[in-house]
Amino acid sequence: MSVSIFIIFGCLLLSLYLGIRARRGKDMNLEQWTVGGRGFGTLFLILLMAGEIYSTFTFLGASGWAYGIGGPIFYFLATGSLCYIVSYFLLPPVWKYAKKHNLLSQSDFFVKKYNSPYLGVLVALVGTFALIPYLVLQLKGLGIIVSVASYGSISSTMAIWIGMIAVTAYVMISGIHGSAWTAVVKDILILVVVLFLGFYIPFHYYGGIQSMFETIDAAKPGHLMLPDKGFSVSWYISTLILYALGFYMWPQYFGAAYSAKNGNAFRKNAIILPLYQLLIILVLFVGFAAILQVPDLKGPDVDQALLLMSIKTFNPWFVGIIGAAGLLAAIVPGSMILMTVSTLLAKNVYQVFSPSASNQKVVKIAKVLVPVIALIAVYFALNSGNTIVALILMGLSLVTQLFPSLATSLMQTNFVTKQGAFAGILAGTATVVYTTITKTTISSLFPTLPQEIKDVNVGIIALIVNIAVMAVVSFATRSSRVVSTQSHSEGDVLKYN
Repeated sequence: MSVSIFIIFGCLLLSLYLGIRARRGKDMNLEQWTVGGRGFGTLFLILLMAGEIYSTFTFLGASGWAYGIGGPIFYFLATGSLCYIVSYFLLPPVWKYAKKHNLLSQSDFFVKKYNSPYLGVLVALVGTFALIPYLVLQLKGLGIIVSVASYGSISSTMAIWIGMIAVTAYVMISGIHGSAWTAVVKDILILVVVLFLGFYIPFHYYGGIQSMFETIDAAKPGHLMLPDKGFSVSWYISTLILYALGFYMWPQYFGAAYSAKNGNAFRKNAIILPLYQLLIILVLFVGFAAILQVPDLKGPDVDQALLLMSIKTFNPWFVGIIGAAGLLAAIVPGSMILMTVSTLLAKNVYQVFSPSASNQKVVKIAKVLVPVIALIAVYFALNSGNTIVALILMGLSLVTQLFPSLATSLMQTNFVTKQGAFAGILAGTATVVYTTITKTTISSLFPTLPQEIKDVNVGIIALIVNIAVMAVVSFATRSSRVVSTQSHSEGDVLKYN
């Protein structure tokens, strides 16, 4: 048995130990379990949010797209910077409002802003349906990492089951505290591994980074550029817009913002976290280097490019370290997703229809839901053939539908009514679901349009539908509400006169 297996599973046991130990001295009520008692300082918040953001998508998906798709993957370099700019202005007022009203989930925010628990139910369901593919992504990545890094000794299926059992255990016991402590180890290990791989492999095989790109361009002309059709410039720009607007609409990122001690932590985050984009550049280098060194990977197998390149280059003990880093890249965000989905369903769905349920009952329901959600995710991970990037883009289009009604709720005067917000979100998500299931694109809907428009990310269409429906319904319901209010006031005048 390869030494890499012992290193990988040693790291898994360490994460399990840290996750369970993190609950020491804490009463795991709903606030502690979900938002850490709102006591995370800047450093912990950076590690937690980076731990969620830089996942198997970064570790495997980015290198896989560099290998299989080429130039379009550079969109991922730009997304981080745009998202952090948005967070600088968005998250402080969100945190302030959440602290003032003691909110615990993303849905709570919408419920309070629009005074509508049923809007909260819709937001919770949208978040759940978006996060299941994201959790599947982490499990698929975990399976790939352990299977390939163990030289096939452990199957992908077995790896997924073992990893999910470990994550489920410490999420149920420690909640967000376990995720935060595991994120510390994960970030340190990822930093060391990616810094080494990103520089060593291009120099080892090509003599340098510039010569690597020159060699690839000569062997595969156009691979490093945006194509004229499909993943073109208009797709690139529209996808950046979706990411910038929708990134912090992911319920686990939104909810993690509640855990900060103060609003200034987010501004410091927005300054520091873009440095993590340097890690992505290095991951892309490995994916590009693999094109000529481990050729002919097709379909979902492209996600194995980084690991196969590592196996070709290094001894088993170092492959084990790389596998351990990738394992933690799946476990940290996976644990946050599990906790977030279970909290949304328990607090913002179950408690709405069972209003007498206490917070203690909600915590119990949330913990019971953790293994249920884990089993659902395992099923899809074992039966889904989509690549990692395809899964993340589908979920992103869903959660972006929450942005318009959130943004208007932060205005001094919000023209959107609860009916408008509900209708807009419902219309936008229905559009995303339809286009995803039918594989509809703007090109297939309007084949005569210019290519630049046909290549726009179809998630933008869903966003436009969302905003239009939200505005129309808000106008109609606001007018009726004004008439109703005026009638009520006149009745009061008659009554008291």
